[in-house]
Amino acid sequence: MNTTEPPRPPLPPFTLATATEKVRLAEDGWNSRDPVKVAQAYSIDTQWRNRAEFIHGRDQAAQFLARKWDKELEYRLIKELWAFTENRIAVRYAYEWRDDSSNWFRSYGNENWEFNNQGLMVNRHASLNDLPITSQERLFKWPLGRRPDDHPGLSQLGL
Repeated sequence: MNTTEPPRPPLPPFTLATATEKVRLAEDGWNSRDPVKVAQAYSIDTQWRNRAEFIHGRDQAAQFLARKWDKELEYRLIKELWAFTENRIAVRYAYEWRDDSSNWFRSYGNENWEFNNQGLMVNRHASLNDLPITSQERLFKWPLGRRPDDHPGLSQLGL
């Protein structure tokens, strides 16, 4: 762990309030679609499994995110806290996106996160599936960027 990096609050050990805040901050970051900015929330030596891809380190994470958002256009994400312990958080999420042929998808997934004492994510394990949807079936239609505070979450949307 690199302890010279500035902390990324909220820090472990998590409470319900701080775990919920950490999840929303992660959602906001990913909705920015800024790979370099998002990668700063992860430790230098972060380890990821995303579907069948294994990512080692912050630089690879940023490269992965750049590829992701080049492919997944009009990306909009909602994350929801599922469970937490002292330094771990489990989330469920859904996001909508379209490909370069205007085919729409809703991707559903679960992530398990582990944080160091600085509040940086050291491990991220993601499992997800893509469901083709029509444009009319889309539920995430806010302007690109941060989900508005009054937009329903996953549970409110019945997802």
